[in-house]
Amino acid sequence: MSEGRRYHAGDVPGRLVREARDMLEEGGLKQLNLRALAARSGITAASMYHHYESKMALLAELAVSGFMELRRDLERADREAGEGRRLRGWATGYFHFARHEPALFGLMFDAEIAPQPQVVEARAAALAVLHRIVEEVAAAQGGIDPPLRHITLAVWAAAHGAAGLALSTPEGDELIEDVIAGLETLFRPPR
Repeated sequence: MSEGRRYHAGDVPGRLVREARDMLEEGGLKQLNLRALAARSGITAASMYHHYESKMALLAELAVSGFMELRRDLERADREAGEGRRLRGWATGYFHFARHEPALFGLMFDAEIAPQPQVVEARAAALAVLHRIVEEVAAAQGGIDPPLRHITLAVWAAAHGAAGLALSTPEGDELIEDVIAGLETLFRPPR
């Protein structure tokens, strides 16, 4: 059988997303091109458009899968967090996902990909885990004055910022612990 006319069966869209993720991890977003992806997936470049209308649509689907994976990781981190450590569990889970999946994490927040409606929805679902934790922690503490949305955004921004900083600082994986310790010190109620 010739190279350009391979038989393909099964979950072609899923295979394309998996191969795109591998290519993203190997060479970054700029190196991911549709011809190479098609060849790697065993289909013709033209047949890719039967599954995704554009490269943007494929990348958006890959970002959505990243947010789904992140959400599962954050839910697991919450389940495994000890008493009084749920926000810490969420922040460290988020940080570690970003550190272990830097190319995918970068795609998830890429300026062209992030505004796609399906990506916005998937990101909101992942952040809903944090918002639920903030609500439950606040309720357990007898309520908190500032709007819970502000607390949710502050925790997210701290974890996201630490993940970005960790790429270029010697602290690396320890950075999130330092950020959390600083926030705990700052927000500790007076005695």
